[in-house]
Amino acid sequence: MTIEDILNDARSVVKKVVPDHVEITQVDFEGPTIVIYTKNMEVFAESNDLVRQIAQQLRRRIVVRPDPSLLASQEDAEKVIREVIPAEAQITGIYFETETGEVTIEALSPGMVIGRHGSVLNEIKKKIGWAPKVVRTPPIPAKTVEEIRQYLRTINDERQAFLKQVGRRLAREVPQGENYVRITALGGFRQVGRSAALLSTRESKVLIDCGVLISEDNGSPYLNAPEVLPLSSLDAVVITHAHLDHSGLVPALYKYGYEGPIYTTPPTRDLMSLLQLDFIKVAMGEARKSAYDSSNIRKAVANTIPLKYGETTDIAPDVRLTFQNAGHILGSAVAHFHIGDGLYNVAMSGDIKFEKTWLFNPAVNKFPRLETLVLESTYGGYHDVQPSRHEAAQQLKEVLRRVLTRGGKVLVPVFAVGRSQEVMLVLEDAMRNRQIPEVPIYLDGMIWEATAIHTAYPEYLNSQLRTQIFQTGENPFLSPMFKRVETSDMRANIVDDVEPCIVLATSGMMSGGPVLEYFKGWADNPLHALLFVGFQSEGSLGRRIQREAREITLTDRGQPLTLPIKLDIETIDGFSGHSDRLQLLNYVGTMEPRPERVIVNHGEEYKCSDLASGLYKKFGLETRAPMNLETIRLK
Repeated sequence: MTIEDILNDARSVVKKVVPDHVEITQVDFEGPTIVIYTKNMEVFAESNDLVRQIAQQLRRRIVVRPDPSLLASQEDAEKVIREVIPAEAQITGIYFETETGEVTIEALSPGMVIGRHGSVLNEIKKKIGWAPKVVRTPPIPAKTVEEIRQYLRTINDERQAFLKQVGRRLAREVPQGENYVRITALGGFRQVGRSAALLSTRESKVLIDCGVLISEDNGSPYLNAPEVLPLSSLDAVVITHAHLDHSGLVPALYKYGYEGPIYTTPPTRDLMSLLQLDFIKVAMGEARKSAYDSSNIRKAVANTIPLKYGETTDIAPDVRLTFQNAGHILGSAVAHFHIGDGLYNVAMSGDIKFEKTWLFNPAVNKFPRLETLVLESTYGGYHDVQPSRHEAAQQLKEVLRRVLTRGGKVLVPVFAVGRSQEVMLVLEDAMRNRQIPEVPIYLDGMIWEATAIHTAYPEYLNSQLRTQIFQTGENPFLSPMFKRVETSDMRANIVDDVEPCIVLATSGMMSGGPVLEYFKGWADNPLHALLFVGFQSEGSLGRRIQREAREITLTDRGQPLTLPIKLDIETIDGFSGHSDRLQLLNYVGTMEPRPERVIVNHGEEYKCSDLASGLYKKFGLETRAPMNLETIRLK
């Protein structure tokens, strides 16, 4: 079926379903979506059933938009919005999305923008034609979110052309005959880091994750494997979450020939851009050559098609993708692939947390259909049983009370995304309730900006935290006890200061970043403590210190620096964003439907084997723990 056949089908279905008096001006492809333009938006607004009927008959995502001729100019529309909405609503931003015919209105009091029973919004809609969306102004301004929005507005025409091109590639004809489904391990199998896998059928190739192994100089996935090349042959890249071991080399794909789309959640797009920019900055600071530059990151942003949890979209002629919450970090997703017309179903877990945390709901494990699950095993070893979040919080408070009371300082290496925000919530609660001494809590590295991005996407946080931030007005992230470290002079003063304090600093595995400056200053002082709350991969500096190294040699301004380690070394496992062995077994055990096969990845070699063996013994499932570069035929 050609693209014209598909569009003709769409037009005939629209004609059959939509009442005769409704004027349809255009039906076109835009990425994986069929877009219907109309001069009678109110008919579709009053009946969601129309869109549902069209989508069911065409089996594609459908979006209805106002005909561009109905839209006021952006200048006139903004003027009307500001006239109609009361000043007390305190508008902080108005963003026009010409792609969608929507205008997002950010305000400190969104209720006043909406009006009684939506009266204010209805008035705006009638006057300007644009469909207004109202969001509460993020409590902390997120520079990354704003810059990405601004950038996408400036490249609107190029993006429209790109989405049409994606739509036409998706609509290519699939020849008849036998199909197959294979998965190739390209990185992160029997190891933690450089996660990447290729899902391939006779017709399509989808790359899932493209991470970097930070602790190695050549820590890239096997993207030179013959199954992958040329990169231009890939239909899509799917990113499960923003951590660099899953997204760190995505921009390099555009440097070496990939031109297609990236599918991920909106928070992941923003967070991975933030982390990738920092990755370049760290490489420059260490006089290393980066695998890509900022222009490649911009290209990745331009080519990202964001998907919310639960949205299903075509990403190849015979592959459909749905994201579900993975509970690991903001926007992290389990990627569910429906292949062919009911041929096969695969779920890639990415990294998961199957427990409600201070930030997120537990990972989703209910799917319409599922034959193969690819499951992480970071803590899948036989003895990997972690304390609960409550027990971890108690342990953290005990360590802090002991060290702060004796006049010491506590250094916590953290990943900017996820662990930082959870530790912040526990510290704020403990200090507010006088369970630990009141001392300054310094945030160094990208933690502040990552926290701001969390507040820009409240719908991805758990309901309890959303209520606390947006209804009671008590935002723990805005507590005055948190101090942002903005300059190297401020950092030097904190290192030299004699007063007790807590420092959360990146990077989480001590592979670089500001955490090393504090460590160099405090390592030989037995009053202080170094507190690990996140996973330390094999080969990282954090792992070496964690294994009770009493002396360590670092490079300082190009010269070797040997440090005796006299400060306390503490590890609290319960803060991890990864499920432990019991949670992983429970995730599979309560999964609906139960998969026929589990492929284990993202763990040290013995942990992958341990978990695969445990799942086989407990549930009688076929399990595999492949090595990198192995290919498994699923169907």
